[in-house]
Amino acid sequence: MSKQDFEAMRRAMVSNQLRTSAVNDAAVVAAMAAVPRERFVPPEWQTLAYLDTPVPLGGGRALNPPLVTGRLLTEAHPMPGDRTLVVGAATGYAAALLARLTASVVALEEDPALLAKLRETFSGISDVTVVSGPLAAGWADRGPYDLILIDGAVETLPEAIIGQLAEEGRLAAAVVERGVSRLVIGRRGGSGFGSLAFADADAVALPGFARPKAFSF
Repeated sequence: MSKQDFEAMRRAMVSNQLRTSAVNDAAVVAAMAAVPRERFVPPEWQTLAYLDTPVPLGGGRALNPPLVTGRLLTEAHPMPGDRTLVVGAATGYAAALLARLTASVVALEEDPALLAKLRETFSGISDVTVVSGPLAAGWADRGPYDLILIDGAVETLPEAIIGQLAEEGRLAAAVVERGVSRLVIGRRGGSGFGSLAFADADAVALPGFARPKAFSF
């Protein structure tokens, strides 16, 4: 496919998926209209880049559908001065969007192949720092963060990550409840943290966030 084909698909994504489905933050829409999503997926899957479907990345990982990313970012209200952490950055699409929307981005990944792609993508870009470690631990060294995006579906929101939020910081994620993936936005105030689900959506699963199994005889 040509560059013009992908540009047409990106425009269609914005007009047919985002603007019709509560992705109404002008800055978020502008970022998603500008970042070439096809560059963040393997060549054999580039034709799926702008469809409302997960895109395989290898190793059991996948890129969230555009609408999931757009809804999470819209509810998170990224601001130009925000210090941001992306947990499960994968190939870096969400990190690239947030680099346009916030002051700095820490992109956390644990999969070696995805890390290699991340480092290649953001080499020489000073406002995106690529780090390696267990996703569920977050990355406290660069915190606290004004915004944390967990870029996938998880069964739990770890206290380790919540504790890396700044005062009034926001956390956006998809949380699996009784088999249903729900998009949530959380906020930290003082020593407390609360989250609210705002939509059901099929987000891709992230490893390492399984809910501990209840003890039984």
